[in-house]
Amino acid sequence: MGSRRQPTHSERGVMTSEFSGHIELDVRDSTPDWGPYAAPTAPPGSPNVLYLVWDDTGIATWDCFGGLVEMPAMSRLAERGVRLSQFHTTALCSPTRASLLTGRNATTVGMATIEEFTDGFPNCNGRIPADTALLSEVLEERGYNTYCVGKWHLTPLEESNLAATKRHWPLARGFERFYGFMGGETDQWYPDLVYDNHPVTPPATPEEGYHLSKDLADKTIEFIRDAKVIAPDKPWFSYVCPGAGHAPHHVAKEWADRYAGRFDMGYERYREIVLENQKALGIVPPDTELSPMNPYLDVTGPNGEPWPTQDTVRPWDGLDDDEKRLFSRMAEVFAGFLTYTDAQIGRILDYLEESGQLDDTIVVVISDNGASGEGGPNGSVNEVKFFNGYINTVAESMRFYDELGGPQTYNHYPIGWAMAFNTPYKLFKRYASHEGGIADTAIVSWPNGIKAHGEVRDAYVNVCDVTPTVYDLLGITAPDEVNGIRQKPLDGVSFKAALDDSAADTGKHTQFYAMLGTRGIWHDGWFANTVHAASPAGWSHFDSDRWELFHIAADRSQCHDLAAEHPEKLEELKQLWFDEAAKYNGLPLSDLNIFETMMRERPYLASGRNHFTYYPDASEVGIGAALELRGQSFSVLADVTIDSADVEGVIYKQGAGHGGHVLFARDGRLHYVYDFMGEDEQEVVAGEPLPLGAHVVGVRYDRTGTVEGSHTPLGDVSMYVDGRVVATRSGVRTHPGTFGLAGGGVAVGRNPGQAISDSYRAPFPFTGGTIAKVVVDTSGTPYVDVERELAQAFAKD
Repeated sequence: MGSRRQPTHSERGVMTSEFSGHIELDVRDSTPDWGPYAAPTAPPGSPNVLYLVWDDTGIATWDCFGGLVEMPAMSRLAERGVRLSQFHTTALCSPTRASLLTGRNATTVGMATIEEFTDGFPNCNGRIPADTALLSEVLEERGYNTYCVGKWHLTPLEESNLAATKRHWPLARGFERFYGFMGGETDQWYPDLVYDNHPVTPPATPEEGYHLSKDLADKTIEFIRDAKVIAPDKPWFSYVCPGAGHAPHHVAKEWADRYAGRFDMGYERYREIVLENQKALGIVPPDTELSPMNPYLDVTGPNGEPWPTQDTVRPWDGLDDDEKRLFSRMAEVFAGFLTYTDAQIGRILDYLEESGQLDDTIVVVISDNGASGEGGPNGSVNEVKFFNGYINTVAESMRFYDELGGPQTYNHYPIGWAMAFNTPYKLFKRYASHEGGIADTAIVSWPNGIKAHGEVRDAYVNVCDVTPTVYDLLGITAPDEVNGIRQKPLDGVSFKAALDDSAADTGKHTQFYAMLGTRGIWHDGWFANTVHAASPAGWSHFDSDRWELFHIAADRSQCHDLAAEHPEKLEELKQLWFDEAAKYNGLPLSDLNIFETMMRERPYLASGRNHFTYYPDASEVGIGAALELRGQSFSVLADVTIDSADVEGVIYKQGAGHGGHVLFARDGRLHYVYDFMGEDEQEVVAGEPLPLGAHVVGVRYDRTGTVEGSHTPLGDVSMYVDGRVVATRSGVRTHPGTFGLAGGGVAVGRNPGQAISDSYRAPFPFTGGTIAKVVVDTSGTPYVDVERELAQAFAKD
């Protein structure tokens, strides 16, 4: 028959070689060729790659960068690698991670902001396109094993559920294994865990010693070891992203107690101490000044709006003794959280060293943005308040002083510590206009490939430059095609030359920034930025922004505005910002307030519905797929059969212990709790036992207005059994926005994770009867009418 050409794997989107064997009628007379069909193999001696991404950790936090938080594992890497003193991010989580993994600006890949706030434009849709492949996709095609562990935050909120497409889940973006959480944050004691493509329950409880940081380290080691026992020479890429130090700052008391008294000097004095350390280490130039703590307190918005209180530091000298004690403890908890997580990463490094892998592993460590100001001026024991437009009070937080860092809190330090942990820079996370938001910690270590150890490199680097550098270190040319799809060019440039030679020119000259209404542009040592309060300020009127100009090569902390002295330079950089924005999809700008953001139309699978049916024995329905109450009137109706007078357990729940509501049975009676912000369990209890047999039970919340002088919804709750009112409560406060960015799921028949109410211990499964279904109605229809419709539906079933 002679040989015949077979379709290549390139034509199937897999590989590139053509079949070069020989085909005859009989296989005995034919010559095989496995080239087009065998899995790709990395070149011999290819190093491993480990990305370690910390969260919300300012450059002045770790001891190896001059801070007062002890990080032995990070120092270990710094001693065997180089620290980058001018490393920059995007000022927010998802955009930095998208830029890191793709080697492109965040706006190029549709990630101008976090996944929860994306808005349906080319720069801001939350969906990294296939023509800007992730490092995982590139290395997977080159014979690497690929693992993702920890925070993902690169899947649209509306696609992070079991009914949605999985096209932007880790396993669809080049990762072979995933264990972590999909969103921007999670409870470290009760995390929302996903294993590959399905949710799972944590393997233990906090009482049994569980903490997410340890779990993630365990899984990282397990994933690598699982493959190494089979293919010891096969390289891997691991993308490891602990929750630390994003809120909630969760850690066992003994770790926080290690820092007892460490921060009693206050955040202003901390800045002075750390700046001197930074100068000694070469992190900043010797003449660097401290920026003001409240640099823009006198700035007003275009309609006279004051600078946001949420973004304002309270001077330490003006605090009373309780406030100082509380604020210091919040910093101790944060520091303990980081040090504990560092110890878990140290276990990963120990495993790699013991197995002979560490010296030939390219390790890149970064923080995804500067320290976070989301705790507001007073700090918070419940960060959910930030996302509902509230500022915490010290009195509320003092109630939880002894529980800070534990499961009872969802805590965050006050904004003064954000300024301190970003020393010497201005502002904090969310602000791409100032170094406090974008100048971050970074370490690159590869003992077998980078000669410099324990040194500092001052080249200007942006997060989009990291993956191009790793390609360079691996000897890989950025591919023209990935998975058969033509690729856009990289936006970043390699800084490989600077790793070994501090005087090397990386060829980088310009970097533009845009985040939540703030803007900046770096060009050859100059930096121009706008003075604009970041979202959720809602100022708009971007044409009215005042621009500042800094010679940042000499003035790292942006203390000396040169706009008046060099107007031509400022105009040059302003025009350059618009040129770069046009090149990289930088528009539109958005600084919407929190409610405008949360209420924007998005392609939710549940959009347009006001009638939701949930069932027992199903996975918890999380944020982005579950209904959002947002302070409106609603009804919860459950079709139950009561078999025992001792019936108990959760019938329906939404939320967690930091905010939510739950309908449950206890002592044979029906109970309902609306937990407002984790601080007020508003309970309604039936005055009579649940009768045996089949019934429709539920509650109705009727909104009556708002709390005077507040945006807090207020209403009345009525409890029903078969259409009869069996209990009422008036003046019930509800959330104006969300139950949170994590732990806000809906479940029937149990309370997974943290209990919403202290009245029971989770998961408190429903026993003594059965639940057919639960219906939640937000149409405004009276309860009795909804029940009548429900009864008709039940009859059809």
